[in-house]
Amino acid sequence: MSSQSAQRTIRAALAAAVISAGIVTPQAAADPAVPSNASEALKKYTELAGQAEKLNEEHLRAQDDLKAKQSELGKATSDLTGARQAEEHLRGQVDLLTEASFEGARFNQLSALLVSDSQQDYLNRMSALGILADDNAETLTSLSKAVTDADDAQRRATDATDAATKIVDDIAQRKSDLDKQVDDARAQYQQLSSADKAILSNPGDTSRIAVPAGTAGRALEYALAQRGDDYVFGANGPDQWDCSSLMQQSYRAAGVSIPRTTYGQAGVGRQVSRSEVKAGDLIIYYSDQHHVAMAVDGVRAVHASTEGVPVKIADIDSIGPVNVIRRIEG
Repeated sequence: MSSQSAQRTIRAALAAAVISAGIVTPQAAADPAVPSNASEALKKYTELAGQAEKLNEEHLRAQDDLKAKQSELGKATSDLTGARQAEEHLRGQVDLLTEASFEGARFNQLSALLVSDSQQDYLNRMSALGILADDNAETLTSLSKAVTDADDAQRRATDATDAATKIVDDIAQRKSDLDKQVDDARAQYQQLSSADKAILSNPGDTSRIAVPAGTAGRALEYALAQRGDDYVFGANGPDQWDCSSLMQQSYRAAGVSIPRTTYGQAGVGRQVSRSEVKAGDLIIYYSDQHHVAMAVDGVRAVHASTEGVPVKIADIDSIGPVNVIRRIEG
C-alpha cells in the first residue's frame, strides 16, 4: 500500500471512530486550498468569494421559486377557465329548467291526476315530474360546485400572481446583491500576489481514479473529468461551473435529473450518514446548504469551489461543515 493510500485509510478510520463516538470535530469554513497561514488578502478573498457563492445559490433558488409559482399560476388559470365554462353551461341548464316550469312542464300531483287519461298515463306523468325535479336539483348542486370551483381557482390564480410578482422583485434584488458581491470578490482577487493566486490555482490530485459501476459511478466519472475547469458564479458548463451545476450535469450525464440548486439537491435521493459515504454521494455543506460536492470515496470529494480555484478533489471534511449527505442511487 502506498504512503498516500495508507494516510487516506487512517483518516477514514479516524473519521469513523470519531462519528461512532459521537464527537463533533471542528469544521473549516474556508476553502481547503487556503492554508491556515495564508495572507490576509487571500483570507479576505476567500471570505468574499464564499459570500458570493451563497448569494449565487440564493439567486438560483429564487429563480426556481419563480418557475414553481408560474407553474401554479398556469394550473390555476387553466382550472379557472374550465370552471367558468362549466358554470356557464350549468347556468344555461338551470335557465332551461326554469323556462320549462313557467311553460307548465313542471306539474304537481293534482294537475297530473286531472289531465291523465289512464292510471298508466298518470304514472308516466309522475315519473316525468320526478325526473325533472331530480334534474333540477342535480343541476343546481352542480352549478353551486362550479361556482365554488371558479372562486377557488380565481383565488389561487390571484395568490400565484401576487407571489410571482414578489419573487420577480426578490430576484432583481438578489441579482443586484450578487453582482456587487462578485465584483468585490473579483476586485480582491486582482489584489492577490502571484503566490496567493498560485495557492488557489493548485489543481490537486489529477491522477486517474477508478469509479464503481452504475449510475453513481458514471456521475462521478463525469465530475472527475471536469477537474481543472474554472469555477464561475452561475455558470452551467461545459467548461465553467458553479458547485451545483457541476453536480446536476454529472448526474444528467449518468441519465438522472436532479435539481439545479444546492437546496434542491439537499432533498433528492435518500440521506446517509457520514460513516456510510461512498462514491457518487452528494455532500451538502453549511447550515444554509449553499455548497455541494460529490464523494470520490469515504475520504475525498470533487467539487467546484470558487472563482480562481479549479474543479478539484479535496478532503471531504476540509471543505466545510457537512449539513446532509444524499445518495441518488441505491
